[in-house]
Amino acid sequence: KKRRPKKKKGAGAAAGDAAAEGDEAAEEAAEEAAPQPEAAAGESGDEEEDDAAGEVGDGAKKKKKKRGKKKSGAVKREDDEAFAKWCEEALEATKNGTESMAPEELKKPPRTFIGYKYTGALRPAYVSPQLKMPEDILKPDYATDPGGVSASERQGQKTVPIVEGKELETMKEACRLGREVLDTAARFMKAGVTGDQIDRIVYQACIKRKIYPSPLNYYRFPKSVCVSPNEVICHGIPDSRPIEEGDIVNLDVSIYYQGYHSDLNETYFIGDCDEDAHRLVRTAYSALYAASQMIKPGTFYRDLGNVIHGEAVKNNCAVVTTYCGHGVGELFHGPPKVPHYRKNKAVGVMKPGHIFTIEPMINLGSNGGDRTWPDDWTAVTIDGKRSAQFEHTFLVTETGCEVLTARLGTDRSCMPPYDPAMFQL
Repeated sequence: KKRRPKKKKGAGAAAGDAAAEGDEAAEEAAEEAAPQPEAAAGESGDEEEDDAAGEVGDGAKKKKKKRGKKKSGAVKREDDEAFAKWCEEALEATKNGTESMAPEELKKPPRTFIGYKYTGALRPAYVSPQLKMPEDILKPDYATDPGGVSASERQGQKTVPIVEGKELETMKEACRLGREVLDTAARFMKAGVTGDQIDRIVYQACIKRKIYPSPLNYYRFPKSVCVSPNEVICHGIPDSRPIEEGDIVNLDVSIYYQGYHSDLNETYFIGDCDEDAHRLVRTAYSALYAASQMIKPGTFYRDLGNVIHGEAVKNNCAVVTTYCGHGVGELFHGPPKVPHYRKNKAVGVMKPGHIFTIEPMINLGSNGGDRTWPDDWTAVTIDGKRSAQFEHTFLVTETGCEVLTARLGTDRSCMPPYDPAMFQL
């Protein structure tokens, strides 16, 4: 379980109409974000075939016919145009007054930050009012609680549940939908857009799929997604600060579908980033990758922290010890607890049917400490250096694991090796 509730938000009822209009564009957004399978060795998009009917006259000439490529440049441009149109409609449907505010007003930090001593260069900006989800979308128990308290989590599960059968199929679908939403948000994100706009895109993507963004009102988290740039470790509240060239930004998406939560996040490069940024992001991914290789029946949960710690220190980075991976499913945060640091005292052994997240947060340098901003959510590094994170929801199988939140079209039996191009925007 993480020390403090997760993040993410919801939106206004007006958003429903634009969501319906953007159905096809949103689906194509998810397809575009997912890696496309490459042609098998020896094949090409223009493969030539013999045609026996092509024999004429003295010589037996072979006609050649071309197979069309999977997606031409023109089709891709149409996809991009459709996605851009859907995003425009999504933002129009969720107008919140920021469009007419002066840049100086948007950059002004909330009053709770007056006199606060920052650890790094990042500054908070204006946070728009919370959006509300439509009545017809199934909501978790904390969605309407004034304090965002989850009664089901407080009652708690004492043991790690074994998920199988119909429940497992529902959980897998929740994870697939969560992946689609994250890919949609990442496709939209670029230099110049704000965290507030990303949040509204996530809100609309959830409405389109009739799912609830799990962070919204979870212990009063005000938004539908966590947007954590640069020195923000996790739980960044989307605000009106524009994303900048050279930033690294983590998007953390969790959704609730038919009684089950899924949870995943990735850190992205915005344009050209420096060597330290690449080393940090690579280390965070490698730490998760190394831990994922250990998932199988019989592995002690406490042992994952050893390999995560090893990946961090060999790259001159540090593990954040405050926050942990956790069980996820009927509860947003439940057992098991999955610490990311060595010599932890986590209890439990992996068994087939266990579902949980691993989500190591890695800081540049040797300091894994954190501090929370006055908004009671945003966790930042103590020394102002940057932080990166990756997260998947995993299922323990009879022989290993299944990456339930894997990118669409990829092998779900294991994470792919690190490739910076996967996270370059």
